[in-house]
Amino acid sequence: MTTKVLDNGAERFVTAGGVTITRERHDRPYEGAIDGYVDGLNSRRGAVFSSNYEYPGRYTRWDTAIIDPPLVISARGRAMRIEALNRRGEVLLPVIGKALGALSEVMIAETSKTLICLDVAKPGRVFTEEERSRVPSVFTVLRAITALFKTAEDANLGLYGAFGYDLAFQFDPVDYKLERKESQRDLVLFLPDEILVVDHYSTKAWTDRYDYSGEGFSTEGLARDAHVEPFKTADRIPPRGDHEPGEYANLVRRAMESFKRGDLFEVVPGQMFYERCETQPSDISRKLKSINPSPYSFFINLGENEYLIGASPEMFVRVNGRRVETCPISGTIKRGDDAISDSEQILKLLNSKKDESELTMCSDVDRNDKSRVCEPGSVRVIGRRQIEMYSRLIHTVDHIEGRLREGMDAFDAFLSHAWAVTVTGAPKLWAMRFIEQNEKSPRAWYGGAIGMVNFNGDMNTGLTLRTIRIKDGIAEVRAGATLLFDSVP
Repeated sequence: MTTKVLDNGAERFVTAGGVTITRERHDRPYEGAIDGYVDGLNSRRGAVFSSNYEYPGRYTRWDTAIIDPPLVISARGRAMRIEALNRRGEVLLPVIGKALGALSEVMIAETSKTLICLDVAKPGRVFTEEERSRVPSVFTVLRAITALFKTAEDANLGLYGAFGYDLAFQFDPVDYKLERKESQRDLVLFLPDEILVVDHYSTKAWTDRYDYSGEGFSTEGLARDAHVEPFKTADRIPPRGDHEPGEYANLVRRAMESFKRGDLFEVVPGQMFYERCETQPSDISRKLKSINPSPYSFFINLGENEYLIGASPEMFVRVNGRRVETCPISGTIKRGDDAISDSEQILKLLNSKKDESELTMCSDVDRNDKSRVCEPGSVRVIGRRQIEMYSRLIHTVDHIEGRLREGMDAFDAFLSHAWAVTVTGAPKLWAMRFIEQNEKSPRAWYGGAIGMVNFNGDMNTGLTLRTIRIKDGIAEVRAGATLLFDSVP
């Protein structure tokens, strides 16, 4: 596949699935390039992803944004919806529907001009741990869509959005105890037709605009209409949280009983806090990004009066070519008042046997996750207990890499790690069962991932933590703690 340059300067290429894509690049002023996108997300679907934190060999500064996407893919359990959000999406819907109709694991339940509803069949046999990432699931559908648009000719085009915590239960046998609301979604991904890219090293910004065409269909000349849903605050005052005083301490005691029995080595239970949200989501996003620079800052309007705003310090899974990276974080201490007290805090953190054992356990599980999908001998720790300094906290971080085996892709890497031991525990399956049985409310997006799945095979995702979920005008923040055998209730 090659790119053809047209007379007007646009570029055209054909995907592996036979879709012709025309890309036009428009330069934009560098200063304030994402401001219009951030403001627009108050009432229009889309996402802004940013890295305003640097670490040599790991993180650089960048921004990318999408708004008014033509299509949204969502899931609740094994039920999925692919919805056209404007006329351009209506053109693409039959093309995607045809690709999905060829999947034996998928039953299409409803089709219309603007919507495809489908169900993914449950596995008909037992899958081994090595086959875990190929279990029939919503990712079967995502694989088919990315195969349709697969191309090496564009580094940014792909699916952008959020992956919920409950997706892991399509692979791991965990019975639900907590009631899920009908409004809870496990997946929201957008297919964009316009992507803003800001390069902070070259101090340049540009917008790539895409048209899709093929036999009997084309988006060329169709308006890029917005699907507008103004932010609405709640008309009620929520409770302070989902735990009464003393309940979390009792949870810790139950965890300690599991440690004594040998069911668990580590677990990371959390609790939820609520607040009525009267501030525009864009203002919250700007404030959080300003006070807490992070490698995975994000602001997503998911639609249905639901927003995710976060400043995550932790990479979940990043794939470039066949290289897979993760950066588990375990070990945290408060920043000092100056450079000298910072150094004293760092020394205290590095001398902590508890924090060292936590990170060792996390990295051991992470390396095992990689071993299922990576070439033998390629998984290695390339950074051990490295210090990352944030605005208010200091973390110890390991940096782990591997090389994907032939036949494995970014989704295999993603699913093999779902979900990070740093927000679940070890053994991972037992920890997730404990969390389901003992937390007071479903995690929804917390502990999942945000980011992008590129059609060139790459992936860049951050762990969903230090995140505010705003749903129907109520802000929710979940906070967790790592528990070990010697934790104190």
